[in-house]
Amino acid sequence: MADPDCLFCKIVAGELPAALVHEDERTLAFMDINPATRGHLLVIPRDHAQDVHEIGPDDLAAVARTGQAMAALLRDRLGADGVNLLNSAGAPAWQTVFHFHLHVIPRYEDDLLRLPWVPSPGDPDVIAGAASELTR
Repeated sequence: MADPDCLFCKIVAGELPAALVHEDERTLAFMDINPATRGHLLVIPRDHAQDVHEIGPDDLAAVARTGQAMAALLRDRLGADGVNLLNSAGAPAWQTVFHFHLHVIPRYEDDLLRLPWVPSPGDPDVIAGAASELTR
């Protein structure tokens, strides 16, 4: 299924250009046009799903497999020292294209990309309270 207004559905349909790196029956991987680092690419399912809450389990598994293969390719071909796999679900989580996608971001020892937050210890009571709500 496709969304006629979705940029990524248009890439799947061949209506918009993309620098394809990989394609199979369920997924496409192509270069991000706003890369965080050299080699940053996106993996998407061929079928439209807005986000992680909508994507079917088989498509999610296919995207994960392709993401893992792309991470290895970035290490082997571009010499990446590490990799970030990132998915954003919803505008408050920085999602800007509402077709599920996995960012595969190669990391290099000398890149300047940093975490968007500074990790620091949380309040143990708040952590325990959230865990309690999630396990009831």
